Amino acid sequence: METLSIEFVAIDETSLTAKMPVNSTVHQPFGILHGGASAALAETVGSVASLLFLNDEKKIVKGIELSINHLKSKKEGVVYAKALPIHKGKTTHLWEVKITDEKDQLISICKLTNIILDKK
Repeated sequence: METLSIEFVAIDETSLTAKMPVNSTVHQPFGILHGGASAALAETVGSVASLLFLNDEKKIVKGIELSINHLKSKKEGVVYAKALPIHKGKTTHLWEVKITDEKDQLISICKLTNIILDKK
């Protein structure tokens, strides 16, 4: 999270939001937000959301599937990732993570599946 300067900014009963600056540290060679940085942001927010909403120190969360569509490019500024639950079961969680910019324009949309495991 430090490498990408991801910072959590909001939490409520059902969602978690983080922000990430868009600058040369997260650019791909053409000077726009790298899809991998967006994917890392989405997986971070969705995985931490699972952990927070579990509220069980005996469990760990691991991402097992990530699907992301990049809809708009971004050169500079900030993006926000908001994770909302689609399914919260005993062993799997499915999250929708929307990445938007400062104007609330959709940059990327992601589905993340997490598995919930007992700590060893």
